[in-house]
Amino acid sequence: MFHYTVESSKSVEEAIISLETQLKEEKFGILWQLDLPSKLHEKGVDSYDNPYHILEVCNPKEAARVIEINELVGYFLPCKITVYRSGGTTKIGLPKPTMMVGMIKDPELKDISRKY
Repeated sequence: MFHYTVESSKSVEEAIISLETQLKEEKFGILWQLDLPSKLHEKGVDSYDNPYHILEVCNPKEAARVIEINELVGYFLPCKITVYRSGGTTKIGLPKPTMMVGMIKDPELKDISRKY
């Protein structure tokens, strides 16, 4: 599997608030949040109505550390977390950091990515 996905009984909005708190504890912050259905509607696409948010998150010290090791890691920054409704359940997911940096084939980055 290339990703982690967990289910929550919380609403999408409640899950995002909870995530923000948990991310802060790990020294991550939400840089930006995309409300995908709203953006699609804004662009004239009305066929998708399920709540779906994409959060761009970052730990500045870790981002600086890994990009100094290998600038190609910037292709994967900031990290993305999705929060969405599917089948009546809120789901929270993200790509596995080890899979992302595995494409660069840098052993030092692979070791760092295992932490997350």
